[in-house]
This record gives sequence, structure tokens and C-alpha cells, in this order.
Amino acid sequence: MNVEFINPFISSLVNVLETMAQTKLQPGKPKKKGDEVAVGDVSGLIGMVGPQVKGSFSISFEESLALEIMQRMLGEKPAKINAEVTDMVGEITNMVTGGAKLELSGKGYDFDMATPIVVSGKQHTITHKVDGPKIILPFSSDAGSAYLEICFDKL
Repeated sequence: MNVEFINPFISSLVNVLETMAQTKLQPGKPKKKGDEVAVGDVSGLIGMVGPQVKGSFSISFEESLALEIMQRMLGEKPAKINAEVTDMVGEITNMVTGGAKLELSGKGYDFDMATPIVVSGKQHTITHKVDGPKIILPFSSDAGSAYLEICFDKL
């Protein structure tokens, strides 16, 4: 997969969480993913379609990290994942994809974004509706882990 296409998603995720939730993420080692089972407890998934490329992006959070981000962004920490937390994960997914889209448009890649879908629960699945390799990148923080998945048809 083309690193030029993945790096904008990484930098956008790191930037959004540092700026919006004062949360610093440490990236781990990327690897290919073979199944659809999410590693985290709540995930935002968004599709992207453009003239040059078609793909999807997801960000999954462990419950502890999602709840801490909610506390840091909005000043309230629910006891468990609820509708407000899933709304926040959808919004983070939108912001990260929007930041990556801006950076990629400067490199000649243009695409439209769908509305994010948010799924939660232990062992939920993420289905990338694209025929291409899936890459998963783990991130660690002081409050838990996040996992970025990216899948594109031509990279």
C-alpha cells in the first residue's frame, strides 16, 4: 500500500486527538489485516470514492480511550459507551478523514466522503466494501489504544 496515501490519515488522527482532546497517540507497527473483527470497542467507518481511487477508513477505540476522549473534549465521562460517545466517534472519524482529504487533494487525489457509520460492542465487525488489502495501525496513549484501518483498491 502506498505510504503517501496512508500518512495523511496517521497525521490527521494524531493532530485531531492532540488538538481536540489533548491526547497524544504513539503509533505502533502497521500490519495487514485478514478478518473483519474490530480490535477496539467502538469504531467509526467512512467510505471514500474518487476518480483515481476508492477506499474506506476506520478508527476503533478501546472503551477506556473513548470515554477519556469524551471527558477531555466535553467535560463529561459516561460510565460506558452510549449514544453521545458513538456520536463523538463519528465526528472524530469525519474530522480525521477531512484532514486527510485536504492533504491528499494537494497531492492530486480527490475523493468524496460518505457519512460515517459507527459500530460498537465487543467483537463487532468492520466491513470495508473495497477489493484491496486492509492495513491496521495500532496507536497507544495514556488512556488506552486506538486502531486505524485503511483499505484502498489501487494502492
